[in-house]
Order: sequence, then C-alpha cells, then structure tokens
Amino acid sequence: MSAGVVTELEGLTAEWVGAALGRRVDSVSASQVGTGQIGTCYRLALTGDDLPASVLVKLPAADQGSRDLLAGAYRGELLFYAEIAPTLAIRVPACHYAAMSPGSGDFTLVMEDLAPARQGDQIAGCTVAQARDAVVNLAGLHGPRWCDPTLEDLDNLTRQGPDDVALLVELAPPTTELFIDGLGDLISAEDQVTLRECAEVVGPWSLARSERYALVHGDYRLDNLMFAPDGAPDSVALDWQTLSLGLPARDLAYFVGTSLDPDVRRAHERDLVAAYHGALMSYGVSGHDLDECWDDYRFAMVQGPLVATFGCAYGTRSERGDRMFATMVARSCAAIRALGTLSLVP
Repeated sequence: MSAGVVTELEGLTAEWVGAALGRRVDSVSASQVGTGQIGTCYRLALTGDDLPASVLVKLPAADQGSRDLLAGAYRGELLFYAEIAPTLAIRVPACHYAAMSPGSGDFTLVMEDLAPARQGDQIAGCTVAQARDAVVNLAGLHGPRWCDPTLEDLDNLTRQGPDDVALLVELAPPTTELFIDGLGDLISAEDQVTLRECAEVVGPWSLARSERYALVHGDYRLDNLMFAPDGAPDSVALDWQTLSLGLPARDLAYFVGTSLDPDVRRAHERDLVAAYHGALMSYGVSGHDLDECWDDYRFAMVQGPLVATFGCAYGTRSERGDRMFATMVARSCAAIRALGTLSLVP
C-alpha cells in the first residue's frame, strides 16, 4: 500500500518514512538542504531495521500558488525517476519512493543520499577530468534512447513546436534586455552584443536539426552534478524538472561551454566531444559520426545564453545567482564567438 503524499516537514514521521521505504524506522532527524526556491529538500537521518543511514526527501514549494504553477515540472521529475531512469545508463540518485496527487503540485520524492559527494560549483568551474566524466555520463542519457519514437508517448515529454518557438521568439529579445539591465557591469560590452545576436536567431535555431533528438536534461551544469570528494570519476546528475526532447548536443554544449574557462575549453573541447561521441557509440547509436557531433556541439552553444538569460530574468535574484549567470554567459558567449556558432544557424 502506498505511503501517500506528504508536503510538509511535519509529515515526515518515522511511521510515514517506514511505509515509504517498506522497512521499520525507529527515528527520523531532519535537516534542510539548499535554499528551496522551487521546492524544499530535507536530509533525513534514520535509525531502524536494515536502512540507509540517511535519505533525501524533496517536497513541493511551500506556497500553494507556486506549487500548482510548477506541477508540470514536478510531475516530469517524478516520471523520470520512476519510469524513465531505469531505461537509461546515466548515473542518477536511486529513487526509493515517488508519489504525486492528481491535478495538483503536491508530491513526495525520496531519494538516495549521495553524501559525502559534493555539489559542483558553477562559478569555480571544474577540472578537465571532471568534465570528461560528466560528458561520458551525459551520453548515458542520450545514447540508450537516441531517436526513440516511443519517447513521445510519455506524459509531459514533447519536442518544441511552432507555437512554442513563436513564444520564445517574442520573449527572447525583451528577456535579454532585462538580463543585461539587471546585471549591468557584470556583462561585458562584447558579450552584450553576442547575447542580442543570439536572441535574434533563437527561432530558426530552435527548430533546426530536429532529425536528431533524445532526452535532454535542459540544465546539465555543475550545480546540478555531484562529484566524489577525492576527485574520482562517477559524477551523478540531479534535478530532472526541465527534461524534454530535443537536439542532444544542447546538453553537451551547455555543459562544456558554461563549465570551463575559455582557454581551458579551447585546449580540450575536441577531446571532450570525442569522449562523449565514443560513449554514444557504445550504446548502439549509428549514423552520427564524430564530425557531425562536433558540428552539432558548435551549433548548440546558444543553449548557454538562452537558459542563463531566462533563468536570471525570471528567477529569484541573489548575489551568487547574479555572479553565476554572469560567469555562465561570459564562458558561453566566448565559445559562441570562437566556434562560429551563429554562422551555422539557418
């Protein structure tokens, strides 16, 4: 029998956790993890019968209006952990329990606690070894269900259509101006030009290369990855609320373009793309050679400015958030210019 849905900390009792895990739980001690901007996450330390020492529990936003507004994103993440992740090869936290109330944004997600793994730092960047591990793991998202038509049968998973792109075309220029005005001197004059150029081509860019598609994380970046504290491989990908279908290289370009400083990226990006491509081939992907993969990587680099400008302009502002988005834009705009990305947009 299902443990049901809990939306508040007070509901995370030993009895409820025991029902969710199917084990006897004697005690629960909760501590909040993160800032809870679009939901709330708690680490639960457990005692009882044959239990993990701790688990993570994700609950919806406290405000009911925000909760219902985000219901689609919540539903997509639960669908991913419960039904999609088992069909893939990407490393993600194990899901112990997932439940959602129909017609609302009320949900409960109980996941593996990855401690002592550490969250990546979007501002500090990462090592080349960490980047390689992350892109090889990313291939485990894209490769197993590359161009799989049954993906479109899943709830909440769609490819961008003309109506979606028309709205994006309408919003991109004013959103870019909001971003530039809001961050001021954090955005260089050169990057402001590149941001505006990206906003002008977002329509044809969004619709191009639709013949290649897979599951796309949508926000595959360092803050959404966990790394071993000793620098060992085996990164783990988190936060699946932005899952969609699209050109797989969007995730690849977004990660590499926003994670590495320009000099480091230039020195290693061909090797990183080759490592990703080699991993794709290991999952049986065919008809997509390394040259085409490299070209898609160059083309897809617009994903960085697109996600950063919308995320900053319409999200909750903070000092770290401003610095993070400014860093992401500086790195990805440099990549767009160096790779000739905009010349590839039809």
